[in-house]
Amino acid sequence: MPSRLRTITRRTLIVINIITAIFFLLSSLAPYVKPTDSWFISFLGLGFPFLLVMLAGFVFLWLILKLRMVWLSLIVLLLGYNSIRVFWAFNTPSSFKYEKTPGTIRIASWNVARFLEWKRNNSEKSKTRLKILDQIKTQNPDILCLQEFFYSPDSHFYNNIEEIRAMGYPYFYFSKDPDGDLQFIGVIIFSKYPMIDTGMVRYFRPSMPEALVHADIKVNNDTIRVFTTHLQSVQFRKRDYDAIEEIKQTEDSLFINSKTVLSKLKKAMKYRSTQADVVRQILDDSPYPTLFCGDLNDIPNSRTYFTVRGNMQDAFLEKGFGIGRTYSSLSPTLRIDYIFTDDHFKINQFTRIVKYFSDHFMLMADVEPLSLKGKR
Repeated sequence: MPSRLRTITRRTLIVINIITAIFFLLSSLAPYVKPTDSWFISFLGLGFPFLLVMLAGFVFLWLILKLRMVWLSLIVLLLGYNSIRVFWAFNTPSSFKYEKTPGTIRIASWNVARFLEWKRNNSEKSKTRLKILDQIKTQNPDILCLQEFFYSPDSHFYNNIEEIRAMGYPYFYFSKDPDGDLQFIGVIIFSKYPMIDTGMVRYFRPSMPEALVHADIKVNNDTIRVFTTHLQSVQFRKRDYDAIEEIKQTEDSLFINSKTVLSKLKKAMKYRSTQADVVRQILDDSPYPTLFCGDLNDIPNSRTYFTVRGNMQDAFLEKGFGIGRTYSSLSPTLRIDYIFTDDHFKINQFTRIVKYFSDHFMLMADVEPLSLKGKR
């Protein structure tokens, strides 16, 4: 009987291994398949980290049991190499050196979640807003890209632009999307260096994210182009997060809740894929050495990431370590904020500021210009 039980257990594990391997390979296709062609593969891409862990677990299991099934998992992992290399940064962990090296540009990117509070008061959210501003002042980058930025000239609301300009950023460019009477949300670039030109592109309707903006910035005698954007979010509300918790707890409303969440995921994936094509085309047309910062609202194993990044360097992969989570909710695997540079720059160091003020973490990198001559 024990021998028969071992046989059944082994066969069951082999079947699970094969199913995991198939799903893993399909999830590895997510960067190359448009969500409009197969939303299922795009959705599987979200599960890539968990499938990777399961597959690695089977490798260790079969090694312990000394079974040839280990080759199946190893071969499948090898086939998924392109997805693995953008999921995990394999550098040696190191601390960020805050004394800036001469000749480098320190750039930071942060989704500040509208600063949590808009109206002037002494609420807990207003106190957190002050912590966000203090963090910006403490990190003191040369160029600062912020997403979900709130601004209002109305004296009853916070004028965040003037508060950040007072920190030593005389130059800025803001997408300024109306969100009420004299209330504006958008993406913004602040700079200690002069801006000689700016530009903005709004994405196609009916998606409603912020725009793609750029600023041509004069660094000494040369010019660089800095982009920032915020792509379509899933737009989960509190009831959606509650639904996800119910799904985790497998309550009776599992099917209804799953249907609602999946519908929002499918819609957002489709919009982001289209927006990514727009971003890539505009990045390709840049006449100057390019830095890109943004909240792509998508993971590395996605078509959005691969399209927007193209051949650019990912600052986290160059100098970071591990998974590099940038979004503090839902899952520890969500790296959805990025700093990219083209090959006119060398990335010297990178850090995440893991403070739970916004629902995103600030990213910061020191980049060294190798050649700031225009690309044309």
